[in-house]
Amino acid sequence: MTELDRQLQIIKRGAVDIISEEELRNKLNKSIQNKQPLKIKAGFDPTAPDLHLGHTVLLRKLRAFQKLGHEVYFLIGDFTARIGDPTGRSVLRKQLTSEEVLQYAQTYKEQICKILDITKLKIVFNSDWFDKMASMDIFRLTAHTTVSQMLARADFKKRYSSGEDISLLEFMYPILQGYDSVKLEADIELGGTDQIFNLLVGRELQKDFNQESQVVITMPLLEGLDGVQKMSKSYNNYVGINELPQEMFGKIMSLSDNMMMKYYELLTDSDLEEIKSLHPKEAKMRLAEEIISEFHNREASIAAREGFEKVFSRKELPEDMQEYKLTQDKTNIVDLIINSSLAESRNEARRLIKQGGVYLDTQRIDDENFCVESSGVLKVGKRRFLRIIR
Repeated sequence: MTELDRQLQIIKRGAVDIISEEELRNKLNKSIQNKQPLKIKAGFDPTAPDLHLGHTVLLRKLRAFQKLGHEVYFLIGDFTARIGDPTGRSVLRKQLTSEEVLQYAQTYKEQICKILDITKLKIVFNSDWFDKMASMDIFRLTAHTTVSQMLARADFKKRYSSGEDISLLEFMYPILQGYDSVKLEADIELGGTDQIFNLLVGRELQKDFNQESQVVITMPLLEGLDGVQKMSKSYNNYVGINELPQEMFGKIMSLSDNMMMKYYELLTDSDLEEIKSLHPKEAKMRLAEEIISEFHNREASIAAREGFEKVFSRKELPEDMQEYKLTQDKTNIVDLIINSSLAESRNEARRLIKQGGVYLDTQRIDDENFCVESSGVLKVGKRRFLRIIR
């Protein structure tokens, strides 16, 4: 296998769109011959400070480019975040304050260290150029696209056809994102499949500015644990990269066998043919171990597997349960669940009780007014345990 073919194989794994593959080949070939790294760009609006596995699909592809020796630019859209990316939205997004943007950006930087080599990463903020541009210069950017081109975009077209309002500010977002590529002179831009319109605008703007157009590579949006909706905290179908190993392991084991292979392709470097030869349960356990090893360590992944097998295969209680000491004669079950952080909200606690997911020892608790009066083991959902001490 030639170096060109090796790089192409790694880059194409899991990718949906490559526009165009011929251009990608030419850029890579030139890079290899001249020993000159390509500039790889991906933009992130700092609006989601808690990263989950869905976010890491793009970050892992960036890491692949890093390992291939290319120059990766992690662009934090602190300027464009004040506008709000309209992608997939039926209404104008809430604009963020400068303070919110900086706070989210810092959280992003802290978390991406788990995936990307921060010593080789170039982190840039697009306010560095947009804040210095005169209003007339920004207005001139609008001459590089037309209203009809904007309305060809799927979400704008849908909203326009149904008579919903579209702000002129929203039209600016793809143009500004495209100009980021001009400023960085990007060779390749990565994004999710929902970003393809914006990425293509970057190609066209580079042509207008007499630059060689960037290659566009899109990655799929990872479905969550339900296998239907994209992974999101809003759908409660996510696996957070900062979650406890035991929680991560249990969540990943709830995946369907069909979804498991997609997770392997997008979230690991494993040989897919080898994985297909394994029993589905063993393959899923390896998947959980590999993901936990990446975001925690190998020892944590082994311990999480042993804990899962103990609780779910041998029906034993975990040894490292959190403890909660009762300080009153009676404690409401909802209050106890919230105070011990076994649920994120009172509504979630009530929902778990209503669905039959809360047990005190062997007794199912189906009344949110139930009060705990004695010691025992509280089980909330499938994987959360609490030792209650009187």
